[in-house]
Amino acid sequence: MAEPTNITKIPASRVGVLDPRTGLMTRDWYRFFFNLFTLTGGGNNPTTLDQLQIGPPDGNASSMHMLQQELDGLNMGPAYTPQLPRHRFGSFSDTTDQTAAAINTPYAMTFNTTDISVGVTRGTPTSRIYVDTANVYNIQFSAQLDTTVSGSHLTWIWLRVNGTDVPNSASQVRTQGNNDALVAAWNFLAQLNQGDYIELMWATDSTGVFLNAAASAAFRPAIPSVILTVTNNLNAGGPY
Repeated sequence: MAEPTNITKIPASRVGVLDPRTGLMTRDWYRFFFNLFTLTGGGNNPTTLDQLQIGPPDGNASSMHMLQQELDGLNMGPAYTPQLPRHRFGSFSDTTDQTAAAINTPYAMTFNTTDISVGVTRGTPTSRIYVDTANVYNIQFSAQLDTTVSGSHLTWIWLRVNGTDVPNSASQVRTQGNNDALVAAWNFLAQLNQGDYIELMWATDSTGVFLNAAASAAFRPAIPSVILTVTNNLNAGGPY
């Protein structure tokens, strides 16, 4: 005997009910509910849901039997329908020098250039980088530190989320003497919610230490004072 036709066209379990791009019902699930509505009489079928639970009515046993099989299949399906992951990423940089007006004072690194952006964007002020999807994000940066004064000086860099310093996120680097230069570069992992923003903070014990930007040369591209990349960690797991 041939297998009964999938008259309601139940989507595969991997198909999400909602389209993450629009927030509306996906076409597959709309088709399923529309077929179910049609098969039950389009709102005019005298058969009630209670009667369906007892058994198919006389005169339409074959169709109602197949419909009941589809309904039973829904009851046996997984309660959670996985959604396709949303790739979110952004790359930002700044083409200007950034200075500290006072020592031992926090300043937020700013960005005047968006190199690439999908769901991760610059805000106002431009030190704020927003995400539109909840997930665990990998935040990587490089900052070009230069000095115009002699002596040994410290610079601290740390992460803020929604205006609050992230505990245990600060690190320090040391420059040695006039015209000394180094690149501070590392990364953070942060679990962010939709609409959250992050900032890279810095402070120094000398106003002669600054974030240096340099124009391009014949043999190399320009040097931004800061480069920042933010990507979501799609394999983090959990209800992100």
